[in-house]
Amino acid sequence: MLNKARTRHKSRYFLIIFTFLSTISCTNTFIINNNMQDLLNLESEILTDIKDYDEAIVIVIEDQKLYYLKKGTVISTYTISSSKYGIGSKENSYKTPLGRHKVSEKIGEDLPLGAIFKARQWSGSLANIIKEPLDTDLDLVTSRILWLEGQELGKNRGPGVDSKKRFIYIHGTAEEGLIGIPASDGCIRMYNSDVIELFNKTKIGTEVWIYK
Repeated sequence: MLNKARTRHKSRYFLIIFTFLSTISCTNTFIINNNMQDLLNLESEILTDIKDYDEAIVIVIEDQKLYYLKKGTVISTYTISSSKYGIGSKENSYKTPLGRHKVSEKIGEDLPLGAIFKARQWSGSLANIIKEPLDTDLDLVTSRILWLEGQELGKNRGPGVDSKKRFIYIHGTAEEGLIGIPASDGCIRMYNSDVIELFNKTKIGTEVWIYK
């Protein structure tokens, strides 16, 4: 029964994607490639939001996945770790905010893998990367930082809910063994090699959409 349910689920998404592809203009047509399966994990609503951008990042909390797209085409898929406290925008909640953001600052270019940041400055130390699923109670920020700025007033921007003032980043972590499950204090954690790769692809101003 479970396999049948999964098959129906995938078929429904494939139909949504097919219908969506047939309605957009030629200039925004998706390239059907090895990442097509990844598109099946994205709601048609999400694709509609980001299809016109030169590049965009889509984060799906339920899947613990980050998708890097160009003109609506999934170029790369990464496994991430969102907040262990859940989703939300309230200040001091340590939750991961939803909604539309952008990359406001990129920090750490050319630093070594595992570089530990303190207040967005390299401390001079390198993290001991833990591959086992261990929670050290230290939410280290490592390798690279993409600092996010909310774009929706009252939701993730403005008094009490401001993502940038909450220091919401996409960043590397020493606790790589916890990637794939919610484990952070609000930020989006990535494998160190992955966040370096994403950092090198991404420019300031890139749209970042965070969905449930």
